[in-house]
Amino acid sequence: MDVTIVDCGIGNVKSVLRMFEWVDATAQIVSDPFEAAKCSRLVIPGVGAFDAGMAALNAGWRQALDHVALERKAPLLGICLGMQLLCRGSEEGTAAGLGWIEADVKRLDTGGDARLKIPHMGWSVVTAKQPNPLIPIDEGEQRFYHVHSYHAVCADPGDVIGTAYYGSEFTTAVRRGNIFGVQFHPEKSHRFGMALMRRFAALPC
Repeated sequence: MDVTIVDCGIGNVKSVLRMFEWVDATAQIVSDPFEAAKCSRLVIPGVGAFDAGMAALNAGWRQALDHVALERKAPLLGICLGMQLLCRGSEEGTAAGLGWIEADVKRLDTGGDARLKIPHMGWSVVTAKQPNPLIPIDEGEQRFYHVHSYHAVCADPGDVIGTAYYGSEFTTAVRRGNIFGVQFHPEKSHRFGMALMRRFAALPC
């Protein structure tokens, strides 16, 4: 199986599945942690609050996810809340995150611009900060659809692979080894999202 999508009740998994199908990737949705542990490439989508997301992962998923990400080192992608859950924790709640990315999730700073509302909803240009396999650094302007009130602040700038601007610059894509996260929704980002998901599905396992 090219891609396995985690269904633990926190994400719009069908939209993610449809986008992978659009790019001719073989994908499946799984609601059994045992099945997820056998995957080749894993996606954790998510919407909603940080603590609720971690509660869902801690209710039977944590061991399987650690096995995939940390032991097997299979390619793993967190989307939106799924990206935030990769971090150490969030201002939004009190739960500890997965901690795979040395980052803390903070509320968006609009730079004092009263015209900018939170949540940030809409298209933003994403700038690749370093070479990486998901967001090419040399392909010109790339735009992705965002819906969020919080963002990751990485302890190590080397983990940041993409930024966007909403009153101030914020991290919108991260990578540490085999673990990737994007704050935006590639499944809602038309041709740019399709290209990103095609690249993820092609990553070597």
